[in-house]
Amino acid sequence: MNTYGLIGYPLGHSFSRKFFTEKFAKEGIDAQYLNFEIPSIEEFPNIIKNSSTLRGLNVTIPYKQQVMQHLDEISKEAKAIGAVNVVKVSKEGLIGYNSDVIGFVNSIRPLLKPHHKKALILGTGGASKAIHYGLEEKLGMETLFVSRTARQGMITYEEVTTEVLKEYEVIVNCSPAGMFPHVDECPALPYEDMNERHLLYDLVYNPLETLFMKKGATMGACVKNGLEMLHLQALESWRIWND
Repeated sequence: MNTYGLIGYPLGHSFSRKFFTEKFAKEGIDAQYLNFEIPSIEEFPNIIKNSSTLRGLNVTIPYKQQVMQHLDEISKEAKAIGAVNVVKVSKEGLIGYNSDVIGFVNSIRPLLKPHHKKALILGTGGASKAIHYGLEEKLGMETLFVSRTARQGMITYEEVTTEVLKEYEVIVNCSPAGMFPHVDECPALPYEDMNERHLLYDLVYNPLETLFMKKGATMGACVKNGLEMLHLQALESWRIWND
């Protein structure tokens, strides 16, 4: 029986384990999907060493960057993004990929209109790297990061003005603001300046409709959560492991 799994810390409720366990059962695949909750990336080599049936891993917070130093090879895309969320375990060694970018691009693309030329990326964590790469390299959009603290090449939330929102009509939330249990929180933006030309995409999928999405929808904006992205990146993981 082949083994697949997820490394991260803490793992708590794992979408991946549920998704793949159901997939294996439904499709009659002789495999198991395990959670490897490790408090330090230094324990990663032990997982590889102690599981002879391991064929692939997903990688989540906080190890998407840290895992890279333990791999034999990294795909061009994952290298450019600077984060790995899929590891293929093969005779050639450990190969790192990024399926977040494919999941994101394929889920946002159908919603894009010709006037969507520029995007704001809220948050600067690991997930934002794949989003930035997807928007710029795959979708040809211009992007601008929004951070809580002033940093070079970025703007702060206080600097998101009416004029900025006129120019940047796609807004992608890569921050945890609004994620369960903090459902009454949302990124600090002038939502009253949004309209039907705006597209608000939230990587958060619990709850399915965040306050960020609700406020945008009230102003007529198109909104979407990160659930489809999650499904698509999981299917891409499967394709990578079995290619």
